[in-house]
Amino acid sequence: MSKVTIMDHPLIIHKISLIRDKKTGSKEFRELVKEIAMLMCYEATRDLPLKEIEIETPICSTKTKVVSGKTLALIPILRAGLGMVDGMLSLIPSAKVGHIGLYRDPETFKAVKYFCKLPKDIEKRDIIVLDPMLATGSSAISAITFLKEEGCAGSIKLMCLCAAPEGVKAMQEAHPDVDIFVGALDEKLNDHKYIVPGLGDAGDRIFGTK
Repeated sequence: MSKVTIMDHPLIIHKISLIRDKKTGSKEFRELVKEIAMLMCYEATRDLPLKEIEIETPICSTKTKVVSGKTLALIPILRAGLGMVDGMLSLIPSAKVGHIGLYRDPETFKAVKYFCKLPKDIEKRDIIVLDPMLATGSSAISAITFLKEEGCAGSIKLMCLCAAPEGVKAMQEAHPDVDIFVGALDEKLNDHKYIVPGLGDAGDRIFGTK
């Protein structure tokens, strides 16, 4: 079964409280999402491999360690996932970025794919899928299923700001090999499949479309 990491850092908890507030405007919401993603990136990349190199400091020669060139890809699920990309790239600027566009059918609540553009060497890269909300899990499950069908052989992780227990359970059942990183694990889904207490529609709040 996949590992679920729920963030407990005070700064992440504080900033998620701010984006929950309906009085938070789009500009501040975008900035906070970027900051939360950057803080979560620290934890999600904890297992990056290191290699030893030798350098010259102003004082002497020394052996030290750097990231060993592991190739990463960030895959935001459109459109809300775009809000997390810049925060991630601020820490891992060499990562490639692909995009998967999905929307939720209002009657079946199933994810429908309408766009996909991935790095040419995606099958060689370790992947972090970015989706602010893990509600039913349908979008994330569909996106990761598609990535596997495209031949992705590296590790795949999922990063979300808020998640419902139902979405986490569905994700673990569908993709038990995918570790999940969650900013906050919320109470439940309501009858409209929105996370409670949640933070509303992340895409609308990021882009100011509602």
